[in-house]
Amino acid sequence: MKAKGVVNLSKGHLKIFFGYAAGTGKTYSMLTAARTAKSEGRDVLIGYVERHDRPETIALLDGMEVLPTQTCHQNGLALEEFNLDYALAKNPDLIIVDEMAHTNASGCRHHKRYQDIEELLAAGIDVYTTVNVQHLESLNDTIESVTGIRVRERILDSSFDQADQVEMVDIEPEELLERMKAGKIYKPEQAKKAMDHFFTLENLRSLRSIALRRCALRVNRLQSKSCHEEHILVCLSSSPSNAQIIRTAARMATAFEAQFTALYVQNDDDQWDGEENERRLAENKRLAEQLGARIETIQGEDIAEQIALFSRLSKVSKIVLGRSATYHGHFFAGPTLTERLIAQAPDLDLYIIPDRGGYREQKKKLIKIMKPTRSLAESVGILFAVTLAGIGLDNLGMSQTAIITTYVLGVLLVSVLSASSINALITSVLAVLVFNFTFTPPRWSFHMLRLDDLFTLLIIFASALLASRMARKVRSNADHAARSAFRTKVLFETNQQLQNVEEEVDVFGIGAAQLGQLLGRTIILYAYNDSTLKLMHVYGQDDPDLHNTNELAVATWCARNNKHAGASTDTLSSARCLYLALRLNDHVYGVAGIEMAQNEKLDPLEQSIVLALLGECALALEGLQNRAEKEQARIMAKNEQTRANLLRAISHDLRTPLTSISGNAANLLEEEASMDEVLRRQTISDIYEESNWLIGLVENLLAITRLDQGQVVLHPTLELVEELVTQALSHVCHKDTHEISINGDPYLFVETDASLAIQVIVNLVDNAIKYTPPLTKISISWAQEGKWVRIDVKDEGEGIKEKEKVFERFYCGDPEIVDSRRSIGLGLSLCQTIVHAHGGEIQVRDNVPKGSIFTFTLPYRKVEWCNE
Repeated sequence: MKAKGVVNLSKGHLKIFFGYAAGTGKTYSMLTAARTAKSEGRDVLIGYVERHDRPETIALLDGMEVLPTQTCHQNGLALEEFNLDYALAKNPDLIIVDEMAHTNASGCRHHKRYQDIEELLAAGIDVYTTVNVQHLESLNDTIESVTGIRVRERILDSSFDQADQVEMVDIEPEELLERMKAGKIYKPEQAKKAMDHFFTLENLRSLRSIALRRCALRVNRLQSKSCHEEHILVCLSSSPSNAQIIRTAARMATAFEAQFTALYVQNDDDQWDGEENERRLAENKRLAEQLGARIETIQGEDIAEQIALFSRLSKVSKIVLGRSATYHGHFFAGPTLTERLIAQAPDLDLYIIPDRGGYREQKKKLIKIMKPTRSLAESVGILFAVTLAGIGLDNLGMSQTAIITTYVLGVLLVSVLSASSINALITSVLAVLVFNFTFTPPRWSFHMLRLDDLFTLLIIFASALLASRMARKVRSNADHAARSAFRTKVLFETNQQLQNVEEEVDVFGIGAAQLGQLLGRTIILYAYNDSTLKLMHVYGQDDPDLHNTNELAVATWCARNNKHAGASTDTLSSARCLYLALRLNDHVYGVAGIEMAQNEKLDPLEQSIVLALLGECALALEGLQNRAEKEQARIMAKNEQTRANLLRAISHDLRTPLTSISGNAANLLEEEASMDEVLRRQTISDIYEESNWLIGLVENLLAITRLDQGQVVLHPTLELVEELVTQALSHVCHKDTHEISINGDPYLFVETDASLAIQVIVNLVDNAIKYTPPLTKISISWAQEGKWVRIDVKDEGEGIKEKEKVFERFYCGDPEIVDSRRSIGLGLSLCQTIVHAHGGEIQVRDNVPKGSIFTFTLPYRKVEWCNE
């Protein structure tokens, strides 16, 4: 059992009770299994069950915990829906959710109930649900051909195939009809209507056969794998029958366990598509994507050549086409698409899917009536200029061949400049008429007395048609190339810019700017850390409503579930933005919000580029994260090495003074009575000195550890430098062995943490005493230098050979110097850390003629003295 309040991070298990029609006993079997699970001690919750006033169903709900429903209002009706948020809050071990294919009312988070179930599974909750075979998307056309009824409520095959277990609830069709007649499924009036239409014996037998085959296919897929990799390609178009072709190809991809690609070849004829065709094409692309296809769009005039080339490069093994691709429009038509594909790619398997509806696609050419636009004005102007040129040539005595050439040139110019072929063709006809009216006998009439004039008309007309088509093709290719180049440029620039980022905020800034340039929309980017979103960057108009509480809730859902949400999706579609996760594998680094107009969608090509760009951003964020983790690991390794060095360094240095203390103390205990006063005091003095050395060592260790970990907070106060030096000297041991002098302005103030500054001076003087001969001079001086006070500690020792290492931890001086063996090399390192914490600098240089000078700086503060 799952403890209350504990969220299961593993994915839940899905069990589907599968049937071929209503009344087979799916809900009854599901509730029976739920009661069995409850008797075994599992936490079972009834999320939603359609009772249909059936006594058997109601009896099985007795004693079970039933989740309250959510009331939604749609079209003036109050509808009871499954309460997803309440179910997630209850967090049961197992939840029962009937009718997987149900369409939710407006106001629910998701458009379809199977999406609710997917969110429950993602939360680690096991789900039992029911579905009938007619609700599977890929079988929709097959079911319609059998029953004559198009089922509106459908689920994606991927939602069915993700089930961990599918239990086929079977009953003989004859027995099902008896149950129907007995009123055990629907009320008598509904039962009679159902048996007259859907629930016929022939239909039920066909549906049962389809359901059994679908279950068998699923079992075969689980038990075996395809012996060789298959790749199925379906060709997309705006044809109404294309949806049927896509579903057929999806079923084939499922059966063969093949890669599934949907290809759309964009060409020059697309300009003639009306809004209805464009809408249908978008729907077909979306259907293919929902059924698991990867959408690809390429540009080309020869569709067969482009399909064959793409198939060779992508290693496609099977191509699925509609029957319209095999239709010869008329007797003089050239080879069909199928025939050309066979010629160009003979090794490919072609599957031709018949159109059961008898639809034969005939793309309507939208002939736009010319309006008094700029294009028309240009055509008339060119025709007028050509006519004037022709009159000029005629006055010069030039032949009609020269004059007709100018008209051909004018028509070609109109064809190149005009976006419409109709405009070019009309201009060619007008050119011939004007030429005939103005220059051919009898002049100033439209009579054609010679066959040459008719031939001239045909030549000009053909020239206009060819030139217009070539110009339109060039413009189309140039436009496609420009858009592709721009998108490639954006992706390349994004990649280049992200390679040099140092901070997370820079990644989001670059990503938002590049997305904004690509889409021309307002872009909002959030970072996602520790289950919380943080607004990082807004590109475009910063409307507060785009990141209000409601929009932030949608973005949060997108991040937590790693799925698209918001506008143009089936999840929280009332949002103003489309939300996409910045993800790499299963890790979400952030969320991108793209402002969308009402009922607007990104086309598949745009969406694929956006996802690629977001992937680049996620990759950069992962790189920053890996870099930070590596730096943290390096620091930890360095600290570990420091600890190891410290242990090695102090193991001997601690043992020596402790041994001395222990030995001297033992002598005092055992021989105190026989000791003379001088020896006894010397022994006590040795113990005292060794103890002070150990205390100083421990203090240095503690201080440098606290500074490294950032646990020491500076408490700067105004201090006289002279007082700091005086206090420091009072803490120095063995100072009587050297001549120590101080020199400086007695009224010079610094702003410093007094205890730490004293520690620096103590360590520097102690270092000088340790490494210089007895009776030599040590001087401490200070002076103001701009905004700083420089403090010098000079000695007359042998100097320092390796000045660049002197502030490194565990660096010790000349081992020949006896007192240097008592040092573990932390004092000067601590000095550097303290001085840097104050913003100052510390360095060492030679003291001429001999010795060393340690110099460090502290912040100077001017003090105004008041005379009273």
